[in-house]
Amino acid sequence: MPAALITIDTDSPQPPFEQVRSQLARQISDRTLAVGTRLPTVRGLATDLGLAANTVARAYRELEEAGLVETRGRAGTFVSALGSRSRVALRQAAAEYAATAHALGIDPGEALEAVRAALH
Repeated sequence: MPAALITIDTDSPQPPFEQVRSQLARQISDRTLAVGTRLPTVRGLATDLGLAANTVARAYRELEEAGLVETRGRAGTFVSALGSRSRVALRQAAAEYAATAHALGIDPGEALEAVRAALH
């Protein structure tokens, strides 16, 4: 995975570790990075992006906690199949939420706004 797939905006209020985490998470979710893809080493990606190794390590750690990647010791860090299961669970939760909103007589626009507010 070339570092060019990740860009750091030094003017962004978003911390660099979050920029790395969110960009990798998006690439995993949209399947740009397929299950089983080996990610660059922490040091390698940090060097390519001009970041401290701890910054990239934090991003990887948060991705692992979310189940999107898994570390296999010295073999490296890989995109996890759990990411696919997470999407299935998310879709199921969304369907349940939609059914609840409908049963409560909540307008779809209002239900979506509630989700947007909860995500922020």
